[in-house]
Amino acid sequence: MKINLISDTVTKPTPEMLTAMMKAEVGDDVFKEDPTINLFEEKVAKLFNKEAALFFPSGTMANQVAIKLHTQPAEQLICDKYAHVYNYEGGGISFNSGVSCRLVDGDRGMMTAMQVEEAINPPDFYHSPLTSLVCIENTTNKGGGACWDFEELKRIKTVCENHNLKYHLDGARLWNALVAKNETAKQYGNIFDTISICFSKGLGCPVGSVLVGDKKTMHKALRVRKVLGGGMRQAGFLAAAGIYALDNHIDRLAEDHKRAFELGEVLKNLSFIKKVEPIETNIIIFEINEAELSAESFLKKLEENNVHIIGMGQGKLRIVTHLDYTENMHQQFIKILNAL
Repeated sequence: MKINLISDTVTKPTPEMLTAMMKAEVGDDVFKEDPTINLFEEKVAKLFNKEAALFFPSGTMANQVAIKLHTQPAEQLICDKYAHVYNYEGGGISFNSGVSCRLVDGDRGMMTAMQVEEAINPPDFYHSPLTSLVCIENTTNKGGGACWDFEELKRIKTVCENHNLKYHLDGARLWNALVAKNETAKQYGNIFDTISICFSKGLGCPVGSVLVGDKKTMHKALRVRKVLGGGMRQAGFLAAAGIYALDNHIDRLAEDHKRAFELGEVLKNLSFIKKVEPIETNIIIFEINEAELSAESFLKKLEENNVHIIGMGQGKLRIVTHLDYTENMHQQFIKILNAL
């Protein structure tokens, strides 16, 4: 039995989701004639209390389009040093938008309103880049699935309004945050200008993210998506998976969180584990005491038991629980860990 905990992107559609996909009514979405895509976009927009939504083949493309919409070349965005848009999107901020990043030294990928305020360049000082956008990631990937304090997000919104800055949320794992914090999508839709929401992680969808915003902004997004080659034809098959996930796979994310907490407790009791980062959702980041056991040796021992996780360098490792990680797998993994 293979246990793959490298990422929640490894999930596959359930039989029920596949059935929904195969039954989808489709058309050519480049001509906006795919009824299932249109329904999906309307459903997500309404969920976030936004005027419009646009389906994308990836979360990276959705984020990059949002940054392009909110900035001009030579301007600057503010984000935490752990932010996905800075670390894991191939340098797209500079390549696609000609924009630089002002990195903030936050806590587990989360910065404060005061830190954002301090990072804004004086708008009349033309020697420095003009600050135009603030980017947030919730949950924080590199921060170990940490969830933002919503009150702090509102305080950052006030800073953005005071300085005429746009506010974008990379919501790659926002569903996990909503479940963990008992929050609603509308709360987030009411404070962010744009939000990208991923469906291809813990929800089991094979492909896709959705960007939401006002009608004018999303009309511009349609053009930028075209420029980047993101238009798809009979994409309703993919949208049907998203609709099924919205209706069936969000509440169950609590199961992933529970298993992550339990794995964290097991790890804390192993002598060669130096540190386990706080666990809030489905990501566990931990550190090996390499004086006792190297990270490479630990990974090899797990692979010998057909368990696969990911190394992050400097003795840090990551486990991500997800839809396809069953209770049977969970109990087997716990036995493997305790036997090491």
